[in-house]
Amino acid sequence: MAYRILHTEWSDGYGGQEMRIIAEMQEMRKRGHYVALATRDSCMILQKARELGFDTYVVPFSGKFDLRSILQLKKITQENNFQIINTHSGIDTWVGGLASLISNAKFIRTRHLSNKINSSRLNFINELADFIMTTGESVKEAMIKDNRIKSDKILSVPTGIDEERFAPMRYDKQKSRKKYNIPQEKIVVGFLGILRRFKRFDNFVSLAREIHKSYPNVYFAIGGGGVGKEYLDKLVCGYINENGEKIESAESYVGRIGFIDNPAEFLEAIDIFVLTSDSGEGVSQALMQALFMEKICIAADIGSLKDLYCDNNFILTNDATLESFIKALIDVLKKRVDIKINREFMVDNFSLSSMGNKIEGIYKRLLEC
Repeated sequence: MAYRILHTEWSDGYGGQEMRIIAEMQEMRKRGHYVALATRDSCMILQKARELGFDTYVVPFSGKFDLRSILQLKKITQENNFQIINTHSGIDTWVGGLASLISNAKFIRTRHLSNKINSSRLNFINELADFIMTTGESVKEAMIKDNRIKSDKILSVPTGIDEERFAPMRYDKQKSRKKYNIPQEKIVVGFLGILRRFKRFDNFVSLAREIHKSYPNVYFAIGGGGVGKEYLDKLVCGYINENGEKIESAESYVGRIGFIDNPAEFLEAIDIFVLTSDSGEGVSQALMQALFMEKICIAADIGSLKDLYCDNNFILTNDATLESFIKALIDVLKKRVDIKINREFMVDNFSLSSMGNKIEGIYKRLLEC
């Protein structure tokens, strides 16, 4: 049976959360469902959805109790016979959730991040949801424990990765390095992600500075754009620190690639992937993509990143400190660790088809039972 689903998004950026929404919309459309998007006119996801041929609606989403947006969303839902409103960020979750109450649509709330949700009884919108999807197990368990969510109304549905696109045999390392101006002869350590503070790209640059002292043959490549670009430029190009000391430029061994239009191709160009995030992650799409591309990966045990861990398939540090990342990378460079690449585990549990099957099961439960 085909369903009609309206996704909502308030966020301006275009990072992992927004990419997840687009990937989910594409997978559900491929399965025969009608999927559309309601978002603000300033949001980057709006243009992406239009480029892909999805119907879109511009809604102000000016605040949690924005009556104009609630009524507009109600009208959109009823006139287009949407059966489900699937919300994603804080403000659009309040607006979409309240609109669902007066439009008779089912309300699905997707929670992407791992930071704690206010447990106040006044923060009741999640409890109104007919169902909640999270991107990781730890997020699910926290909402059950802290936010009064019933265990039978919530499920972890990790973002699915396109296994055909993220397949190392499809790409040529030399060509990929040439495209991104990465030295051919170096060992390349990469970072990929939108430049937000919780990604701690500052620690990645500090990691590069420290490792370069003893391993001059290691090159560091940072892929991604966003609001932190100016800060990143300062960190790489050199600056005066709080003690008045001059920090020299690292431009000769730290490359700033900017926005990456083909993450798989960028990942093929590197040898080691390091995710320096210290908070905020559900299950990192960049880490999943790197594991699909069979890269040696290093990340901290935060959020739901442990969901991706299977019998030493990557290094999961106990904390997200710079010291832990330095030690882990040195262990890799000195070949002290036995990483067991396991693409089959990733395909079985984190592919687009796996995600799509879980989501269709939720739709069927809500609309046919």
